[in-house]
Amino acid sequence: MPSVLCETLGAVAVVRLNRPEALNAVNETMRSELPALLAKLEADAAVRAVVITGAGERAFSSGQDLEEAAAFTAADVDGWFTRAHAMFAAIRGMNKPTVAAYNGVAAGAGYQIGLYCDLRVGYPQMKLGQPEVKAGLGSILGTSQMMWHLPIGLNAQLSLTGELISGERAYALGLLNYLVAREQVLSQALEVANLLAGHPPMAMQLTKERMREITQAQFDDILLAAKKYQKRAYESGEPQRQMAAFLAARKK
Repeated sequence: MPSVLCETLGAVAVVRLNRPEALNAVNETMRSELPALLAKLEADAAVRAVVITGAGERAFSSGQDLEEAAAFTAADVDGWFTRAHAMFAAIRGMNKPTVAAYNGVAAGAGYQIGLYCDLRVGYPQMKLGQPEVKAGLGSILGTSQMMWHLPIGLNAQLSLTGELISGERAYALGLLNYLVAREQVLSQALEVANLLAGHPPMAMQLTKERMREITQAQFDDILLAAKKYQKRAYESGEPQRQMAAFLAARKK
């Protein structure tokens, strides 16, 4: 079964991260399939906006698949983060507006997928954040990305504690643009996407190009930093130990 699904509702394409049995965790298949799908949508003139959400009722995405990451070594870091960065670049590089419909927990790489969308919709009780330190990984990708969204003190709190915050708090911090009841998340995202789809497409494209241009140097640096620091993490053995312990506890 594909790790991403797509349906078109008028001028809006709805992309679903489709690993509900694993809380839509990001793995190698998703890192490959999501950019390919977004490229097709970018080339489709009938699609004017994109909504990204999660399959099932529990999660938008719980982040990196820990069973996959626990088996990695330092030698895998370069390829892993090259492809992760390419996945984020595909979202960031869309010239059509993108809206994240956070229909459940959004953690780590899943949280970051939403942050790379233009706008985000969530609900008060949801949980989101950057828990990498709990898995023995440096919080590199998310911390770097959150520099564009949060003051340094709040960034440090989320990055160093690894805590997941509520949708209500995320909305107050500006991480969510819209806060609605859980059952209204997708409909609100579609409403916003249709609003954006109605704007002149060249004006939309030029605005997005300029926004990317402003932060492109930092985005490029994120990949270099991720490779450098996560290689050190894996050389220490800490991620492997932490992830193995977590997976063993989950199976009890």
